[in-house]
Amino acid sequence: MLIISDEIKKAYPEALLGILAMRNVCNPNQHEELNKCKLELENNLRKNFAELDRSDLKNMEPIKTYNDYYKRFKKTYHVLLQLESIVFKNKSIPRVASLVEAMFMAELKNLLLTAGHDLEAIDMPIKLDVSSGGEKYTLINGQEKELIHSDMMISDSQGIISSVIYGPDKRTRIKPNTRNVLFVVYAPPGIEKSKAFQHLQDIQNYVHIIAPKSEVELLKVYECKD
Repeated sequence: MLIISDEIKKAYPEALLGILAMRNVCNPNQHEELNKCKLELENNLRKNFAELDRSDLKNMEPIKTYNDYYKRFKKTYHVLLQLESIVFKNKSIPRVASLVEAMFMAELKNLLLTAGHDLEAIDMPIKLDVSSGGEKYTLINGQEKELIHSDMMISDSQGIISSVIYGPDKRTRIKPNTRNVLFVVYAPPGIEKSKAFQHLQDIQNYVHIIAPKSEVELLKVYECKD
């Protein structure tokens, strides 16, 4: 399923990539039990982080590792911004289709960057690589983006499906009729392998709430140096 390029082994030898492939899922607009879990998670985040300020959050792991990565590209880690909106502005996790909400919930619980895809839309195998700069792909919002040099990215046989800085693509996005799904966790150097594995398990558990008969095809964390 996965090819790891020689270029990324040289650029980010300590990086990790977590993969969770699940079959027989469903993707309702809303799910009552998942909504309950989401509300509980939001309350826990406010409780756990309310006494901290933005500087504290930025220096807390794993946010600091991601923020250091993003700063090289003059960007801010967007999961940090989402966490701040929930903790400091009393906002809620965005209401989207349930599979995407399950991913967002795990992202905010564990603060690890994740991309979701319709497994059937992917032309296997996928390849973890590092951008040369100038590669282009179409984002979920339909905007074409040109990659910055040295960003971690994933492509399939047809083209790029996600990058750390710009996120997932439109072609392989999770859709209302998605029945087989792929979640990919980007972990720059400094993220513990056990944390990435637990994160994948959390996504699996959230998806199982939506689709009790869903099955795990693959749950694995890869090391770039392998």
